[in-house]
Amino acid sequence: MLNRMLSRVTSEHADDAREAQEPEASRIALTWSGEPGRQEELTHGMLLDQAERAAVVLRRLGVRAGDRVAVHLPLVPESVIATLACGRLDAIRATLPVSLTVPELVARTRESSARVLITADAAFWDGAVRPVKPLLDHALARSAAADGAMDRTVLVVNRCSRPVSWKPGRDMWWHEALGVPSAAH
Repeated sequence: MLNRMLSRVTSEHADDAREAQEPEASRIALTWSGEPGRQEELTHGMLLDQAERAAVVLRRLGVRAGDRVAVHLPLVPESVIATLACGRLDAIRATLPVSLTVPELVARTRESSARVLITADAAFWDGAVRPVKPLLDHALARSAAADGAMDRTVLVVNRCSRPVSWKPGRDMWWHEALGVPSAAH
């Protein structure tokens, strides 16, 4: 729905939709400031392109209208992109705040019943690198031990270039799946 609104706004007052989209495509849509000295800017065109790529990946992973996608990300551009991708598919974004404890993540992942989860390798906050994916890994392991393994895919956003545990067949790098360069330095 958000995508349709963006498209309508960019072409509402123009005779040719292409003329209307070109100026909008190059305007900054998102400015993100993270850990000291790190800033990213995405234009409307870049944001919509990545949202479309993410929607294609989610569709390929079996996400359909009404399905839930669990998003366990800090406040990073990929969180916005995941939201837009879910909107393109009429899928439901289930937010898993990065501040949740492992038992809380177990409960929330069960409640969401999402087969696709999006997380980050780690995140910077309060001047330190904090684990993100390892907490989700522990929660998924506990959930599988209690309820049996559910077939899930975990898309991992590379934000901090830290080593993370990897479960082949379940875990995929976000940037590789979308075919975009990694944002991590």
